[in-house]
Amino acid sequence: MNSDMEMTDVRGNWSSADLVDREPPPRPPWWRRWIDSFKPMEHHASDRDTKANEAGEGVEFIAEGPGLKRTLKNRHIQMIAIGGAIGTGLFIGSGGVLAKGGPASLLLGFILIGTMLFNVVMALGEMAVLYPIAGSFSVYSARFIDPAWGFAMGWNYALQWLVVLPLELTAAAITIKYWGSSLDPGIWITIFLVAVIFINFFGVKGYGEAEFIFSMIKIVAVTGFIILGVVINVGGAPDGKFYGVTTWHDPGAFNHGFQGFCSVFVTAAFAFGGTEMVGLAAAESANPRKCLPRATKQVFWRISIFYIVTLFLIGLIVPYDHPRLLGNNPNASSHDATASPFVIAITDAGIKILPSIFNGVILVSVLSVGNSAVYGSSRTLSAMAHTGQAPRFLGYVDRQGRPLFAIILALLLGGLAYLVEAGAASEDIFGWLLAISGLSTIFTWLSICWSHIRFRAAWKAQGHTLDELPFKAAFGVIGSWWGLIFNVLILIAQFIISVWPIEKRGSDCEAIPNKDGTRVIIVV
Repeated sequence: MNSDMEMTDVRGNWSSADLVDREPPPRPPWWRRWIDSFKPMEHHASDRDTKANEAGEGVEFIAEGPGLKRTLKNRHIQMIAIGGAIGTGLFIGSGGVLAKGGPASLLLGFILIGTMLFNVVMALGEMAVLYPIAGSFSVYSARFIDPAWGFAMGWNYALQWLVVLPLELTAAAITIKYWGSSLDPGIWITIFLVAVIFINFFGVKGYGEAEFIFSMIKIVAVTGFIILGVVINVGGAPDGKFYGVTTWHDPGAFNHGFQGFCSVFVTAAFAFGGTEMVGLAAAESANPRKCLPRATKQVFWRISIFYIVTLFLIGLIVPYDHPRLLGNNPNASSHDATASPFVIAITDAGIKILPSIFNGVILVSVLSVGNSAVYGSSRTLSAMAHTGQAPRFLGYVDRQGRPLFAIILALLLGGLAYLVEAGAASEDIFGWLLAISGLSTIFTWLSICWSHIRFRAAWKAQGHTLDELPFKAAFGVIGSWWGLIFNVLILIAQFIISVWPIEKRGSDCEAIPNKDGTRVIIVV
């Protein structure tokens, strides 16, 4: 007893020597730690982005932001920038554009969209490096344009991704049919939905690691196809056929004239959608001022190599009147991997096994975009909830930095994928969803450019110089004006196609995004 008394002072407190000798408390079992991870995030002043505060006015941006964890590393951001948005828009949707507009329209349309998008991402990078905050697009719009516009753009971007998840789940289920699966599509939708749930409940680290792996697979596949496409074009494939530029003469470089050219843009916007995700991920990156400038510069190479070069080769190998292309085949749906021009090019060259491998890549890309859809929509809704622009419960962030209820809402809306069981009626529904997603993307890019123009004007009015910016957009305000004007032209082109539609030769679903696109524009 005396020895016990020696360990305490006159107030009965343990001495410092005893505290050193005591063993740390036992670590709770894994199931207890898992349950505790869903408790609310404990906010501390040190959790805030002090680096953003160095910019001065950045304090107003992040003072009430959600407590997201900054665990995305540089390699995650780089992969998200390079290959994160490569999906069905490129692998399958490009075939429908090829059928409508021909190889020249396909190439020119994607080049124009690419130049516009490069300026969009550079403008976003300039603002995101200075203000790396959650829900960047809506916050920038509210700050630099108008709070009402920021509210509209926040919900616009959230809606853009909320409708993508059911689209991608359905595409994944239909992709499986390539291997002759007789299981009901609803079963595969359930399996893929569970996979997306599993990834997202690992928090931002799970998203980052999954996208790193998915993007690596897609980059390797596209790079491999570029090499294979050159071999096929010069007659090195098993069929021994030399293509050269014959498809640009027979059946031709353009199809349906100006209407065919205008039809490229909405599909191209859907294919490029998600490129701006790198700005959203800035709020959860460990060092946004270091990795974001590098990531935004990578977008140029992604556009140049993975889209322009690839689609140029596709246009040289697959003629626009090929009967299996989306738009020429009355039995093909907008999610049918057999209608992919990539798979068609490999199959027609007489190469075995590779079509199945590439179909597997399409499946991976579908899951990747579905995973990004949950991430993009949940982070946007959480940020809006913290600024009073969305229901408060959506701003709940747990101890793992997960916006829990926003994630659950996104996953619940993924259940719309089960509408595939509705048969023919599902094509009309998914046509609406596709039109909403593609056009929402255009409004998002337009808003980013407009915000950057207003930001530069405000920066100058406050007496600051461009040399004070930690990162500057390559083409400055001129690039943002090009992005703003071109996005308006895309909306005009969509309206033209809706009023004077291209004569239908393929599946009925191909006309749906066109006519529904105008309705969506009117609603927005």
